[in-house]
Amino acid sequence: MSGESPQDASSLANSKPAPNVSDGKSPTISTTYRASTGTILEAAFVDPAYSWPPAEGQGKNAIELQASTALIKNVAPNEVDDDEISLTPSLMSSDDETASKARPRFRTQRVSKSESSKRGFLCCKSSDEQVIQHEIRVDENGEEVTDEEAMRRQQEYTASRASRKESKAARKKEREARIAAKKKKKRREARAKERYKRVPEGILVYRLDTSDRTVTLVSGPSSNTNLNNLLRSMVVVHAKPSNDKSRKGIMLTGSNGESHELVACEQRTAIAWLESMDMMLAGTMGDAAKDALKESGGSANARNSAWATGAEGRLSQTEREEIEERYVNLAAYSNNLIRAGALPGATGGGSKKQQGGAGGIYYTVTQVRDDGEDYDEETLESIAKRRAVIKDSWDFFRMVCSLLRDKRKYDEIFRRMQLDPVYPYLNSMTGLNDPGDDVAMGGNMGEDKPLSQVHRDQYDDMSNGQIAQDLVKRAEVALPSLVEICKALAGSLGMEEVGVGPVKDASAAIRKAEKKYEGDVLKVTDYCRALLVVKDFATLLALLELARDSFGPLIRRVKLSSIKSDRAAKPGGYRDCIINLELKEHICEIQIHLWPMWVVCGVDGFRHYRHCLEYSTDTFGDPYEALAGLDRKTMAELIVMAEEAVAEMPLETLEWYHEKFILDYFAEVGLFLHHGLNEWAETTIRALIKLRCQSPDIGPDHHETITLYKYLEKALRAQKKKAEADQAADKIFKYEQMKSTEKEQADKSLWNQWIMEPFESIMDPNRKEREEEERIKKEVRASKKAWRKIREERFKFLDGAD
Repeated sequence: MSGESPQDASSLANSKPAPNVSDGKSPTISTTYRASTGTILEAAFVDPAYSWPPAEGQGKNAIELQASTALIKNVAPNEVDDDEISLTPSLMSSDDETASKARPRFRTQRVSKSESSKRGFLCCKSSDEQVIQHEIRVDENGEEVTDEEAMRRQQEYTASRASRKESKAARKKEREARIAAKKKKKRREARAKERYKRVPEGILVYRLDTSDRTVTLVSGPSSNTNLNNLLRSMVVVHAKPSNDKSRKGIMLTGSNGESHELVACEQRTAIAWLESMDMMLAGTMGDAAKDALKESGGSANARNSAWATGAEGRLSQTEREEIEERYVNLAAYSNNLIRAGALPGATGGGSKKQQGGAGGIYYTVTQVRDDGEDYDEETLESIAKRRAVIKDSWDFFRMVCSLLRDKRKYDEIFRRMQLDPVYPYLNSMTGLNDPGDDVAMGGNMGEDKPLSQVHRDQYDDMSNGQIAQDLVKRAEVALPSLVEICKALAGSLGMEEVGVGPVKDASAAIRKAEKKYEGDVLKVTDYCRALLVVKDFATLLALLELARDSFGPLIRRVKLSSIKSDRAAKPGGYRDCIINLELKEHICEIQIHLWPMWVVCGVDGFRHYRHCLEYSTDTFGDPYEALAGLDRKTMAELIVMAEEAVAEMPLETLEWYHEKFILDYFAEVGLFLHHGLNEWAETTIRALIKLRCQSPDIGPDHHETITLYKYLEKALRAQKKKAEADQAADKIFKYEQMKSTEKEQADKSLWNQWIMEPFESIMDPNRKEREEEERIKKEVRASKKAWRKIREERFKFLDGAD
């Protein structure tokens, strides 16, 4: 990455002012100009001498995450702080010092040459001498130069002159850039100095510079600040989450072995800083970091970062820097949306300072731009697109958590409902035309459904769409009769809820037929439909008896399979009963729901069923399994989205009735566990357990609370907190024992316990099967007796039904 990267239009930090040397003296002129790469983040942290959040009116609003989206380039870490500009030898050289050869000069010189000639015969021979003059080219030294040599010297001079002009222009441009950078730095220093004068009591603003791995205090101390323990500057060699109960703490270890805890004012600040430091420590130490380390007098023994292991450990330094830049871009962009109150679905409201976050904004650091600078719209668009992709992934993962949470609710409700004394009797009943959907238990595959609409001769010459349209019309004709039947049932039994229609449209029927019945629209039997919600199993038994006696000849199917203990539930854990009856030569459907299950999702139960079926969520034993295979970069970005989701509700303000945010935090726990942030996972889980215990509908012994204890045990063991993990495991064990005891007590109310002696089993190997069969018979007889008693008390009118 060269130059300054494009920056986020709404959240950019200023470049870090170059630190002064430790002795306060101006350094000597640098002979080299080393570039450094990194990211600057500035944020507000809590002064340990103060409580947070503070009392009303005492600076509750604070600076939030500030991240430069540009990787710093060409900002020398040791740049002097005076008015002189550090120049390299090439910048200080004059044109005379860098001059090469002078312009070649030539002149013409006349030279004389004597020539002699002989004439006559041998006997009278004589000689004549003649002087001839001509011109030659000579150089400054008087040396004769050929035409070719003169041309060569002239070309060399011309090339040298052009090179000197280019070099002079380059030095001038570099000098101007250095001067501009110096002025820009001074302006930033002045703005920072003015900005941090307004930081309220109890807040310390720190700056993280990943180029030199330093954390520096950039604001002044408060009146009660303990100056002896105040962290002013540190070269970081290790960072991890702290055990601060607010889940905003970072434990830093410096190059000299010193440790300091920083507690951020906002959750997302701590998360973004820790991730940036983790990326920083995994990379190769640059010149700036080496200089900072040398100045601190510490050791470079940085502890391994999670980014230095696995696939991330094989990344090149350039790849690491690109990932760091993308992450900080996303974090800054997300932070801006929160601060501006621009998140879709955000409640908004409040003062301008309070928009976008629970604590609001006291002062915000925005991007500093010089004249002529502008944002790169293409980069902003790229960040927004990346956020949209990660947001979709977060929404899907949260949906999986929600679906499996509701499935566990259904499973637990059904477990408890089986303790109903009338259930064994209901469980022994056989439905009508009901092979069920569980193929392993002999059910059908959908296309083998034993019930279908009446086939008519005219359907042979009609398309599927036309047949579906005809069935829709017939459903509309049958609907009034179905309404009357449902009214009669509801009036007799005092239904909890009743609903009729609307008629299923043809396109929906075709889609269902293609998905379940190999395109056979006659297999769709819920064109005309209604729903009844009964209070309990006893009311369901009464309804079945009343339906049999009132309109038995119209009944074509009674589907009880999903409420049988030996049959699988529908996808997502839901269980209900279905009665199909024929009205006006059209098969209609009455769905009978059990109130304890109905209240989990209400009318959205079908959506839950459809999503569980579509995404095969029943194959997940744990919702966090959906995160398997994701790389560390994606996991870090998902955590950014999780923080967006909970921005309106910090953990310390969460209440037991905030179900939406409780689910968000539960999903974030999964990200923390997979990302190795076990301390924050523990803090979040403990808060959620406390809220579940406070809930009047849940409590400490509810299956949801116990599920949280299971994740707590995992987080504790990852931190090697054996004693606390054992306490969580003991809580889980006692819950399992309690469930077993509940079942035993329910069984005792129906039949006497029986004990099989081991020796008798050996002598009679079939005795176990026979006694199990006899036990079930006794159970059913006892359950039927219980039903008769309830029938006498609650449904005496059934005796007079026709």
